[in-house]
Amino acid sequence: MTSFLSAGAACPSESPRRASLARAAICAVFALVLAGCANGPANDPFERYNRGTIDFNESLDAMVLKPVAETYQEVTPVMARTGVSNFFSNLGDAWSFVNNLLQLRPEPAMNSLVRFNVNTLFGLGGLLDVASEMGVDRYKQDLGQTLGRWGVPTGPYVVLPILGSSTVRDTLTLPLSWRGNLISQVESTTVSNSLYALSAVNTRANLLRASAVLDSAALDKYSFMRDVYMRVRRQDGAPPEGSKADDDSGADEGILPNEPY
Repeated sequence: MTSFLSAGAACPSESPRRASLARAAICAVFALVLAGCANGPANDPFERYNRGTIDFNESLDAMVLKPVAETYQEVTPVMARTGVSNFFSNLGDAWSFVNNLLQLRPEPAMNSLVRFNVNTLFGLGGLLDVASEMGVDRYKQDLGQTLGRWGVPTGPYVVLPILGSSTVRDTLTLPLSWRGNLISQVESTTVSNSLYALSAVNTRANLLRASAVLDSAALDKYSFMRDVYMRVRRQDGAPPEGSKADDDSGADEGILPNEPY
């Protein structure tokens, strides 16, 4: 199953349950760190665990998530799906602003702030991507990449139940990353859970074509997914040096690819 939630969508659940999931994921990572070297090669010590988790995720996807995503794609007009994708990408721009700021990347931070404000005010709450029409580029960043900016390595590849592909570093950032998601600030549990569900279904629908290509093309899906994911996550940009802290010459390094619409 394509790791459809690794790009930032969370599974719908109440805040305490999300906190419990984060704690469980972190505990699982620490347990894997202790036992991993005996169960897999040095470059992928958790491979045995990861393959088992992928089997679970693919079963869940085949039974629930993929059918729902296919139905959503069939009954929802393209324009509406694009608006939904724009809405959640706009929320992500707010978190990207924080992370670009923490990375001392002034231009990407300003772009993220401008994008969020313009699309929220003039794009019907983010349904329309007015900022892109104005030529304001998106610099999508997360907390894991912020740590990478300051020299924290990714650690081994880890596949989390439901959430999909991750790394040890990114898993440890999950609690703060969830708090940085503006949906978590919605007071109504019903509304927030509905938004999480819509985000998950929309993201999975966006990846239907990619997952079909992966199923038909990859001889070993696990190795292919691991190698591509780790290549992206390691593009974290070089730490700033001396007076070049504000130099944006490497601003494009580590930028996550946009989700396909």
